[in-house]
Amino acid sequence: MPGFWRIAPGQQLAARGWNDEFVLYNNLSGDTHLLDGDSTALLAHLQAGPASLEALVATFAGDIDPDDAAALPGTIASLLDQLAGLYLIESLDAPC
Repeated sequence: MPGFWRIAPGQQLAARGWNDEFVLYNNLSGDTHLLDGDSTALLAHLQAGPASLEALVATFAGDIDPDDAAALPGTIASLLDQLAGLYLIESLDAPC
């Protein structure tokens, strides 16, 4: 798993949400995505600056049931991979 993640350079994300679903416009690709609240919260955090998986886990750990804490790193890693697959974020370890 890469060390740090960031919003893709030049990315200006525009989102609108209803309940726990968000429509997100990617200005770089012109694509529109339907995301859940967790993915959108992760993107919002990365808009403030690059973060490691460990920092993201620490940030979101207080928002979940302690019984789910063990699964949190895997859940966040999966979300990061999905968002990278949509070209919304990238690893700082990846060649630019």
